[in-house]
Amino acid sequence: MSPQILCLTQLTLGYIPWLLCFSLYIWPRLKVMERFDAQRAIAALHSFRFFGLAFLIPGIVGTALPAEFAAFAAYANFATGVLAMLALLTARIRALFWPLVIAFNLVGIGDIAVDFYHAVHVNLPAAAGQLGAMYGFVILYVPLQMITHIAAFYLLAGSRPSGVRSSAGDAPIS
Repeated sequence: MSPQILCLTQLTLGYIPWLLCFSLYIWPRLKVMERFDAQRAIAALHSFRFFGLAFLIPGIVGTALPAEFAAFAAYANFATGVLAMLALLTARIRALFWPLVIAFNLVGIGDIAVDFYHAVHVNLPAAAGQLGAMYGFVILYVPLQMITHIAAFYLLAGSRPSGVRSSAGDAPIS
């Protein structure tokens, strides 16, 4: 099998174990948490996206990694991570927390979408070896990022199950 086919296969299959883990272990807990606590948990995961800056470090990635892909992936991941950290730091100031939650999720999902576009445009699977150590980041962490962004938007938009209290501690929300 060619390296390009292997890369595409791994990119695609990276979603399956995360969807299974997420649906079995993470989602059942998130959906019964207060909306605020669930968003904090998701923000904590995304606060590690500063690691995406490694797309710019020679030796971690190959020198022939397409710059069109690397620069945007690095800085958009960094921006998402910083916004997630700011959301966590402002958790006690709800008027700041909620806009930051929306911001890091919008920037994060935009990052993944644009990275996908860039990867197709520069035929990244043909140069997958240039990802170097960041190959694992792309295969293992990006699927979880996308899944949790979708979950965050679902939780932001959806109603809460009966008996779950709002973050203000009011009566149950139905």
